[in-house]
This record gives sequence, structure tokens and C-alpha cells, in this order.
Amino acid sequence: MPSMGSTGTALDADWLGAARVAADALRRILRETPRTRERAVETGQRGEGGDRTLVIDQAAEDAVFAQLDLLHAAGHRFTAVSEERGEVDYGGDGVRVVIDPIDGSLNAKRLLPSAALSIAVADGPTMADVAFGFVHDYGTGEEWTAVRNGGAFLDGVALDPSLPERRGRSGKLEVLGVEVADPRWIARSIDGLQQETERLRVLGAMALTICQVAAARLDGMISLRRCRAVDAAAAQLIVREAGGHVAFPLCGGDGLAAPLDVEPHSPIVCARSPASLAALARVVA
Repeated sequence: MPSMGSTGTALDADWLGAARVAADALRRILRETPRTRERAVETGQRGEGGDRTLVIDQAAEDAVFAQLDLLHAAGHRFTAVSEERGEVDYGGDGVRVVIDPIDGSLNAKRLLPSAALSIAVADGPTMADVAFGFVHDYGTGEEWTAVRNGGAFLDGVALDPSLPERRGRSGKLEVLGVEVADPRWIARSIDGLQQETERLRVLGAMALTICQVAAARLDGMISLRRCRAVDAAAAQLIVREAGGHVAFPLCGGDGLAAPLDVEPHSPIVCARSPASLAALARVVA
């Protein structure tokens, strides 16, 4: 995978190496808590994202922040944005590190396979500024990475940006990924979903669902509620570097103006073509 080059900022740090060390630590945490009874234990607190914090969430975040502490000790300055701790100042300098230690924590708690570590590094405050993305799938062991203007990779192999979407006999997208699976939200959007796709798939992990579009395993994805940067920042870069298209329709501009903070600002839509992106954006509008 190409590097981000020399920038004179924290972008120069070995983010891939740090992310891999954190992923190894998180795999150990999950191995050491092999049953739902253990993984369902809560800390009694809510994270900055609003969800109840599980003990495994806290342990996973501690493992990631241990790597951030080492990078800061080596002289790198940045601001961390995490689901549990919110914003943590490591000297700022315009670089933001956006972290979800366990994307799909409900899956992890229930021993379902779709859960991931997501880390994004940006040199500005919005999705458009993300320069590095890393998503590690704890279920499959797959590693998804991307560098801005340097391509996207699955287990170190470059993803083909020419991969097309597939459409069924009806002319609709063959398979669409959906996140935020509350039946009430699906009911509100069902007419639009029926118009655009033949089949739905729900993984229960935002970052992993987005990544499937990067490899054209899904023809598109849509979140039916506003998503948080910690869930989407890394994966949306992976899709764009893999030739796909991404928008946060409620944030205006070029669709990538969603802020890199802990608040949910807009649904995300991803597709393999601009036309499908626009159609999916109309569903969430």
C-alpha cells in the first residue's frame, strides 16, 4: 500500500502499523471473552456517541488509545475522535483520528460475525479530508485499507476501480446493503427501497457494509438514519478510492461535507455509479 508521503504533520506517522497492532489487541480481547454472558457486561456509563458502553468496548478503546499514546510520545500531534471518549486532544495540529474500536458491538456481544475496528486519519474537519482509512473485520479477518489518491486495498491487494454494479432482470440494483435495521425506519423507506433494489442485506456493522461496496459485493448501501463519523469515516474513503461514490446528502456541498465529530449529521449512501448514488440519496431525502 502506498504511503501518504512526507507532510510535516501527524499524517507521516505509521498509521497502518499502529492500526494493525490495535487490531491484534482487539482480537485477543474477543478471544478472552468467548461467550455472550461475558461480552454483554456494561460499564454503567454511556459513551460520547450515546450508546451504553460495554466492558469489551472500553477494553477495545483502551487498546487503540495505547497506540495513540505511543504515537504522541514519538512527537506526533493530532486530535482523536472516538465513540466512547469523544474528542481527546493530543496537540491538535489540524490532524484528526476518528476511531470506532468495535463497529457492530451488538453483533460482537451476540457472537455474530460482523464486527470491525475502524480508524480514519484526516488533515481537515470533514469526510472529504480523510487521507487514510483502515477497517479490520474480526469475523473474516479481512483488512480493508485506503490512502487518499493512492487506491484501496483488501488484504494488501488493490481493489479494481472499474468494477460495475449489477442489476437484476427488473433493472433494479441486485443487492443493496441497509444499516440501522429498526423496523420503523425500514417501514418509512420501504417504497423507495422497493423502487431501487431487488434484495436487501443487513450486516449490522456500518463500516463493513460500506466496505462491501468497495469490492462490489454489494451494489450500493444506504443508512436509514443519520450516521456518525466514527462509523463511516474510514470506509467511505475505501469506497471512493476503489472507484465507488459516496454522499452524505443532508450535509450539502459535494456530499462529503459531513463533520468528523461524534454527532450524527446525515445518512450515508454509497454506490458503484453516480446515477445509483443519486437515486439512493433520494430514498433518504
